[in-house]
Amino acid sequence: MDIIEVTKEVDARGLNCPLPILRAKKALGELSSGQVLKVLSTDPGSQRDFQAFAKQTGNDLLKVDAGAADWAFYLKRR
Repeated sequence: MDIIEVTKEVDARGLNCPLPILRAKKALGELSSGQVLKVLSTDPGSQRDFQAFAKQTGNDLLKVDAGAADWAFYLKRR
């Protein structure tokens, strides 16, 4: 398994759509190309949202970790 080097982490647990995406968008804007953002979310809709967000923005959704009650999304800045 590859280790993903995370540059920045955003904790959006407890926030509902669209806040996790908005927080991610803001944080990605602070990163350089190729850097990785990890976003933690408890919103069940965030799985679908982050896939669509990655497609629309051209950032790579490297990985999604599903926990018991939350998800971790790894986005690589384009």
